[in-house]
Amino acid sequence: MNGKKVYLTLQNGRVFEGKRFGACGDVTGELVFTTGMTGYIETLTDPSYYGQIVIQTFPLIGNYGMILSDRESRRPYLSGYIVREFCEHPSNFRCEEKLDDYLKAQGVVGIYGIDTRELTKTVREAGVMNAVISSKPPQDLSAVAAYTIRDAVKNCTRTEPKRYEGEAAVRTVVLWDFGAKENIVRELVKRGCRVIRVPAFYTAEQILALNPDGVMLTNGPGDPAENTEIIAEIRKLAGKLPIFGICLGHQLFALAMGGKTKKMKYGHRGANQPVKELRTGTVYISSQNHGYEVIADSIKGAGTLSFINVNDGTCEGVDYPDLNAFTVQFHPEACAGPLDARDLFDKFMAMMDGGKTNA
Repeated sequence: MNGKKVYLTLQNGRVFEGKRFGACGDVTGELVFTTGMTGYIETLTDPSYYGQIVIQTFPLIGNYGMILSDRESRRPYLSGYIVREFCEHPSNFRCEEKLDDYLKAQGVVGIYGIDTRELTKTVREAGVMNAVISSKPPQDLSAVAAYTIRDAVKNCTRTEPKRYEGEAAVRTVVLWDFGAKENIVRELVKRGCRVIRVPAFYTAEQILALNPDGVMLTNGPGDPAENTEIIAEIRKLAGKLPIFGICLGHQLFALAMGGKTKKMKYGHRGANQPVKELRTGTVYISSQNHGYEVIADSIKGAGTLSFINVNDGTCEGVDYPDLNAFTVQFHPEACAGPLDARDLFDKFMAMMDGGKTNA
């Protein structure tokens, strides 16, 4: 354990004092919080946190150590990590490594001993802002204020295709990787899918040449509107075969259909977000990680609103029946949970089994 004094300085000038763990160094990022009580391994390795400094609101982190098979990607993509208290001596039969050692090995700067409740309240009231973790509070905050997350998808996607073969695979799904979580692949494979994971820079023509039964648009980081080339390729693909979009994939498909997105005050991050299915009135508890939303009114005429967030009424899902497509803002493949919405993968299977073209 490092334990040296370190400072978190917010863009608005407020300073929090804590102690170091993980890697040493100074780092700037977009400050966000997540409310998950479990799943810190998945949080650390979710590419959707690219360029961000993540606050864990649950007070004790690291008590079951690091379990490499639970990772959502090959490495962490976040810029910094903030906890109230981290566990130096984890106790779990699956534990392979201590959290502190993992962060050191991966070059992730951590800070503990901060009042994360007060810090989270600050973000909730003022909104997402930039911050810097440093040995001394900076006198000039202009560089912190100017920080912007750019080229997020380009920095998180695969550079070459990869295939995953399920047992007795009966369907082929192209997983368009914008910064995908591994559990999306797992959910498809265990449902009898052959998954071809392709980079974000693939074209519609390249995807169609693989002759898939359907396409999965994955989660990923950053401002969805930045990805103009991907949006144009999705527009070419729409209506040609079944499509299921999750999180960033949901936003990109809406933009391809003429919709609009906007940045939220502090986003939805955690495993306790209630979403309501408008068709049935059923409320699901969902896992989420996003800082942008699809403006519900902007998709009228292109799709039908299918889910809303119970807390704030924001768009959580859209159906496009004429295009054989549907998208959701939340994570039905959630790991470490909740599992309420996993049947959306079965809905996708049924769409693919119905044929590649529209009725």
